[in-house]
Parts: sequence; C-alpha cells; structure tokens
Amino acid sequence: MTDQGGKVRVLWLAKGLGRGGAEQLLVNCARHADRSRYEVEVAYVLPWKDALVPALEAAGVTVHLLGPGRRWPLRLRALLRARRYDLVHSHMPIPAAAARLLTLGSRRPVLVHTEHNVWERYRRETRWANSLTYKRNRAVVAVSHAVAASIPASRRRPGDFVTVVHHGPDLGGAAGGPAARRAARAELGLPEGAFVLGTVANMTPKKDQATLLAAFERLRQERPEARLVLIGSGPLEAQLRAAAGEGVVFAGSRPDVPELLPAFDAFTLSSRQEGLPVALMEAMTSGLPSVVTRVGGMPEVVDDGVEGFLVEPGDPAALAAAFGKLAADRGLCERMGGAARGRSESFDVAGAQRAVERVYEQVLRS
Repeated sequence: MTDQGGKVRVLWLAKGLGRGGAEQLLVNCARHADRSRYEVEVAYVLPWKDALVPALEAAGVTVHLLGPGRRWPLRLRALLRARRYDLVHSHMPIPAAAARLLTLGSRRPVLVHTEHNVWERYRRETRWANSLTYKRNRAVVAVSHAVAASIPASRRRPGDFVTVVHHGPDLGGAAGGPAARRAARAELGLPEGAFVLGTVANMTPKKDQATLLAAFERLRQERPEARLVLIGSGPLEAQLRAAAGEGVVFAGSRPDVPELLPAFDAFTLSSRQEGLPVALMEAMTSGLPSVVTRVGGMPEVVDDGVEGFLVEPGDPAALAAAFGKLAADRGLCERMGGAARGRSESFDVAGAQRAVERVYEQVLRS
C-alpha cells in the first residue's frame, strides 16, 4: 500500500550487493529515483556480498538483508507482509522466482523484473524456475535489445511486456585530463609512458580473462612496455594470477573505478556472455576506445572501427591484433576515444530511471 505521504512503496530485490554491474545499476538508479513519488527499499540474500550497501544507504535507501541460510524465502515473505509493498522490482532470477511464488493469488505487490543477461547463460535450474514463473511478471525491463530478444516468446505476456532501457553510468563528476591520468597511474604503479589496457570485471568464467591474458602476452611480444590492469575479484582470481605473465597488474575490487579509468589508454572486455556492461559505458564516458567481444548488447553501443573494435569471443589472436592497432597509433586512440565520449552522450542514468518509472506507472494503473 502507499505510505501515509501518498508515495508508492517499491522493493528492489537482488541476490547480492557486491561490486557487479547489475548491482551498481541499483545504486545509480537510487540516486535518480523520484522520491516525491516512490519510497524505494532494497532487499538482498547473500550477506557476504554487501560492498554497495553503504552507497545505497547514503542515497537514502533502506536495505534489508534476507540471508544467510536457506530460510531467506521465509524472511522475504515476512518482509512482504510487514511492509505491504505496492511493487516488487526483481533484478536476479532466483530471488525473482521466489517473489513470484510468494505472491501467488495476490493483486499486490505488482511484479516487475529487470533482465540483465541473455537467457542462454542461465543454468538449467535457473531457466526452469524462470520458465515456470515468468508470466507472473506484469512487465520486464531488458538492459539491451540482445537481452530482450533472448526471452522466449512462450514466456512473454501479451502486449508491451518487454521494455528495453539502456542504462547509463554515474561517474560522480570524476575528473579527466593529464593531472587525473598522472594520479591514476601513480595509484596503480604504472609507468607514465606505457601503453595501458584496462578491464573491470568479476573474475568468473563468463568474463574469460584467461583469453585476455593470452592476448596480452601476444601484445607484449611486440610491445614489452605495455601493461594490463585487471580491476575486480572473483573465484578465478588465484588461477588467473598463476597464469599471468609480466606486465599484468591485479588491482582487486575497487570502489574508485571512475578515478582509475584515466590511467588507461584503452578499455577491454573479453566476455563470452554479456547483457550491457556498466563498466563499458563508464569507460566510453571517460573517453576510452574499447576492444570488446561481439556478444550481448556490446555491439549496440560500440561500432566496429568507430568507438573501438569488436572481436569474436575466445579469440586471443583477434584481441591481440586490435590491441596492437591501438598501441601503434596514439592518434587512432584519441579519435576512437572522442567517438566513444560522443556516443556516451546518449547514456543517461537519470533518463533510464525515468523510463523504468514509466513502466511502474503503466503496471500500477492496469
């Protein structure tokens, strides 16, 4: 139900609040939510993934921890009953399926879901849970057209069920220019004159940093002064550290990514699967050319040869060749970086949140 001030009560539901792209979107959107209309709260399941809780609370959002343990659906049910939300907006498939089952037979809360990944990347049990419950959603927001196209027709409701919203980064006014570059390189221990590639991604199989390391090793044979910075952490970190050669910097999970981006000459993602990564949009907004794989929504914002290069996933030779073109031609880096910054003017986090709220208005009226 609406609160005493007439605001619509909304719960954003996530699996974790670690430093991932989908989770960062919650923070970005919270900063731009219409507080005159919506009272937003967040609930999450995994207690060890809590890095972004302070940022959400600083944005004025109440955060509820549902875990640990397997009884989190019961805690979610208790929260739904106690807070009597008008709308639940889920952001991860398993918590979303739980919310759909817990609200069977109820007109409130209305259910909205954001799809962050193509369906093909989900495990069999996740696809099964989605398939059984997906039509309980009144609407779905997809982060890219590729993600929207992956939703099976058999799981869609009639009408305007799926809305594509390209979200945008919120860099918080991070500075650029020579001084920012020097400061970022000093922070990361990078030589001033080196060609530096950077990536921001959790260290998981779908991000495929193993292919990135193999490509960088090829580049180093031609340009031994080059450096590769990996920002992020994850289950494959120890394995990747063991495989890395000279010139690779493991920077860990960082809260100051916008301040570090000026250290890079180019940005890269070697992902095998993606929705539309926030890290790529942040890099483009910072004026960096990109070398990324032709997967998910990345070709929707990077035109091959304009804002950067697109290569096929799992191809270290193609990655290395693109890196070499940028390393050999600083003018090309600058032109592509300028094109990326121009393209980023269409990334609008505030406008994306307004588009999501229009979906809210539509389903609350129906």
